[in-house]
Amino acid sequence: MNWQVETTVSDKQIRFYKENGYLTFGRIFTETELDELRDYVDDMIENLPEGKRPEQMDVPHFEHPYLFKYLTHPNVLKVIEQLIGPDILLWSSHFISKRENDGMAVPWHQDGVYWGESLDPMHVITMWLAVDESKVENGCMRVIPGSHNYRDRRYEAVNRENNLFGSEVVEADLDESKAVNLELEVGECHFHDAWTIHNSSPNVSQKRRCGYTMRYMPAHVRYPGAEWRSTHKIYLLQGEDRTDGFNSYEQVPNF
Repeated sequence: MNWQVETTVSDKQIRFYKENGYLTFGRIFTETELDELRDYVDDMIENLPEGKRPEQMDVPHFEHPYLFKYLTHPNVLKVIEQLIGPDILLWSSHFISKRENDGMAVPWHQDGVYWGESLDPMHVITMWLAVDESKVENGCMRVIPGSHNYRDRRYEAVNRENNLFGSEVVEADLDESKAVNLELEVGECHFHDAWTIHNSSPNVSQKRRCGYTMRYMPAHVRYPGAEWRSTHKIYLLQGEDRTDGFNSYEQVPNF
């Protein structure tokens, strides 16, 4: 395997991201770093509480400070800076691990809808890191290019037994024929906007599909979500606060 670390985002890639709401990218971590992360996640999954599925490992960095090694990695921040600017906040993270033969689907959705009025403005970029190979057969992510430009979408309920989330964009409000499969090799990543419509199919293959979503926002985003503040923390990772003191930040823990 030819493992090459990339940290430069070209002007062409930046334009593509702004126009389409997503961008596939290469490897930001070394092979050793990625192997260490996979070993750590494997241990987390093995020790999940009874009844909790590996797709449901939301905000794991709150309980596992070790993950800040990756969330604050200089290579990650260098790439994120080129996409959103030098003042960077950590909004959230989430492991979605679809086990072989039994991985849940993720319905068509926009992240910004689920976060409601927690952020002002809703300006979040998600880096989706392939802890495992992510292909069509094991449920890679799919996006609708350009869908981030149209935010007023309608939603309907879906079966929670088979889906990670309980609602999805109604069929009339998306053109599934335009969907793009974002296949990744181990260690590669892609990025998407908070309003980009995306989903993924269930994993019925013989290969697990684990991805780590690492979510960032520029430091002018205000965090007024009172209903979240008692349980959800944000972190100023680089640069300066641009909310005139409106936000309060947690200290990045030692890792």
